[in-house]
Amino acid sequence: MTVELTACTYAYGRRKAPVLEDFNYQLPEGLTILLGPNGAGKSTLLKLAAAVVQPRSGDITFGRLSSRSKAYRTTVAWMPQNISAMPSLTVREYVAYVGWLKGMSRSDAWDRSAEAVASVELTDKSDAKTDQLSGGQLRRVGVASALVHDARVLLLDEPTAGMDPHQRRVFHNLLNGLTDRVQVLLSTHDVTDLAEEADHVAVLHGGSLLHSGTTPSFLAHAPQGSAPARLAEEAYTSLLGSRASI
Repeated sequence: MTVELTACTYAYGRRKAPVLEDFNYQLPEGLTILLGPNGAGKSTLLKLAAAVVQPRSGDITFGRLSSRSKAYRTTVAWMPQNISAMPSLTVREYVAYVGWLKGMSRSDAWDRSAEAVASVELTDKSDAKTDQLSGGQLRRVGVASALVHDARVLLLDEPTAGMDPHQRRVFHNLLNGLTDRVQVLLSTHDVTDLAEEADHVAVLHGGSLLHSGTTPSFLAHAPQGSAPARLAEEAYTSLLGSRASI
């Protein structure tokens, strides 16, 4: 089973042009990188998939679950661009609190929070106040909060923004270690977020998918003779250029 958007249209206001129109997308297994320039519709796609907003028309499902159901919202977890610290809560308390908000009992949320914190390699910070964490650590708390209630799909909106190269690598390694448990869709406008370990790449521009397929099929769009270190950048530029020429 996977998240699937079928003929979805969404606009921010009745009189505004749709950001996505008759849009179709099926999230594949593993880790998928969602590329696209600012304003491409990436955040809108994630909000729809996370049931944060509902489409004007069309359907969003996970198997037989509709995005309008509580069961869907428990199955699919969304991490927005900005994770706010709660100064009064420790890392484990924060994660347990989110589990409780998702419908878990207080005792179950507390018991499961330790496992979720360990899965993002923050056990040594369990008792630290969340306002004492670095930006990268706080994002990992966001991932733990998504995992505490057994989400099957994890949607991440620009999670590596502001991270240095080392933090970015640690975060990608973390996500790759989770893909046997959850499907991951990570949006970014920065092509350097394309880790070699990503299973699939989707490129969104102007509300349309320019590419959706495996990482090798994405890299194949790079012009012949491109330097190996710049394959992802060249493939991305080539795809955006083809859109501009239409």
